[in-house]
Amino acid sequence: MMGDDIFIENYYFVTVVFMWFLHVGFMSYEAGVSRRKNVMSTAIKNIMTIAVVTPAFYYAGWWTYFCMSQGFIPTIGDAIHGGECTMVLPWEELSGPNIGDHVMAVFWAAFLLFSWTTGSIMSGACIERIRVSAYLVLAVFLGAFVWILAAAWGWSWHGWLTVHFGFHDFAASGVVHGVAGLFALGVLFNLGPRVGKYDDSGGTRAFKPHNLHMTLMGLMIIFTAFYAFYAACLAVLPGEAPGWNTIYYNPTTLGAITYTITIAFAAGFMSGYICSKGDPFWTLSGGLAGVIAVSSGADVYAPSLTYLLAFAGAAFAVWIGTWQETKMRVDDAVGAVAVHGWTGMLGVLFMGIFASGYPTGGFSGNVRVTILGQLVGIATFIALAFLSGYIISWLLKKGNLLRVPLEVELEGIDLAEFGTDFYPDFAATDEIIVEADGTEVPAAPVLVRAASQVIRG
Repeated sequence: MMGDDIFIENYYFVTVVFMWFLHVGFMSYEAGVSRRKNVMSTAIKNIMTIAVVTPAFYYAGWWTYFCMSQGFIPTIGDAIHGGECTMVLPWEELSGPNIGDHVMAVFWAAFLLFSWTTGSIMSGACIERIRVSAYLVLAVFLGAFVWILAAAWGWSWHGWLTVHFGFHDFAASGVVHGVAGLFALGVLFNLGPRVGKYDDSGGTRAFKPHNLHMTLMGLMIIFTAFYAFYAACLAVLPGEAPGWNTIYYNPTTLGAITYTITIAFAAGFMSGYICSKGDPFWTLSGGLAGVIAVSSGADVYAPSLTYLLAFAGAAFAVWIGTWQETKMRVDDAVGAVAVHGWTGMLGVLFMGIFASGYPTGGFSGNVRVTILGQLVGIATFIALAFLSGYIISWLLKKGNLLRVPLEVELEGIDLAEFGTDFYPDFAATDEIIVEADGTEVPAAPVLVRAASQVIRG
């Protein structure tokens, strides 16, 4: 038994180390998409996500996962005296350096890395106009409460969605990606588009990334870390039920997820390339969408089915991302809502369509996956995520705390936040805007009071 515990401890420790690359990738990805006047503030948001979400998850998020699985709201008795609720409270033995426990801390860290990921997904959608402080408030709610509540309900062998509806979302198409993306959509409705994004005649302007190479490199780093992300979704059990299992305690293998990830990336790249007519950003984002589209059933899909579903998922992401930007006029700077939010929910639906009847919840009587059960999960997650993002951002907006002032946005958040231009060889306002017809024009010069004066009063 001791040998099993040490192996499990090492296993999750390694997944946590490699999942750090997710956040290296997100930081590079978003910084590359930003215009140069906002690069540092964009990067800092990703770093500060770790700073604020970690303590919030330690003191509240982990408790939420163990305590909120049985229903929408636990009883007072369960909250105070329930065995699973109390064992992970910060002052309990399992939440400290307990030399007799080889699992809890590293398992907690794996979930924590998922929490950081939800914040980083939202971060990219909101770049170049959200206050750093407002983003951090939103990241705490999303990373330590909203997504982990969805996980308690549907990403657990005894969550009520699993037990009563046979819900199955092995590698978190909906629980992580879908919830984070649709939380971001709620925020974007209140945040509004960047200045100059849309005109009165219905035209949409494209803002050139300051460094597309950095963005593509960031995506490739994220793809590398996805193997660890999937591996951390496994529940490695000692003793009487040894071996590789899903979070629902269904048997699977590392080989199964290796096939799924690799083939899904290949299909997503191809689909993104074809559907976007070779656009570099959507080619790589198509790879990400392809993997997200098959994550719910990554433990059961055959390779050929994986390719077809990933191809369809990437095509869907390109289409809905373009439609959302031009028709809904929602300014999502990195396509996070399309790639993570809507494609994540599509992945949950795919599981119901193509794996209906699969037994899930190994310790819960092996309830069966159904289309209805997956739809109940989708409806629950959409309501939870979108309404949470919308309400919290609406409150921040009413307090004039959500968006930077106009002067700051035009001059650049970096100069306002840090008092310096990190690209001193270039004028902070020397930006190019691409018109709807492809014409490149200089951005209007800043004719207002310095942003640094606005911030500092």
